[in-house]
Amino acid sequence: QVQLAESGGGLVQAGGSLRLSCAASGRFFSINAMGWYRQAPGKQRELVAVINSDYNTNYADSVKGRFTISRDNAKNTVYLQMNSLKPEDTAVYYCNADLEVLITREIYWGQGTQVTVSS
Repeated sequence: QVQLAESGGGLVQAGGSLRLSCAASGRFFSINAMGWYRQAPGKQRELVAVINSDYNTNYADSVKGRFTISRDNAKNTVYLQMNSLKPEDTAVYYCNADLEVLITREIYWGQGTQVTVSS
């Protein structure tokens, strides 16, 4: 069983910063990639940022230059530093992990953490 524990969401004023964390625990061999998605009310879930095992990153155009994704392999944790937040960043943010589990590759999701940016 694998769990993803997210933390760091909250309420912040426009222009402020938040840092999200997601720690993977349980039975798995390795992490192929971890990332963050978000879903605003009435909208589809969208990719925010992802980082793979080679530390290559990919960002949504809307967050480039403002958000930074990083990972700590020793802690099986991925971080999302969010700066210069805008009201349109308001959403539930979900952690995603692509893991090697036994002989299969499996995708896991966190429970989501609310990020609210006030204008």
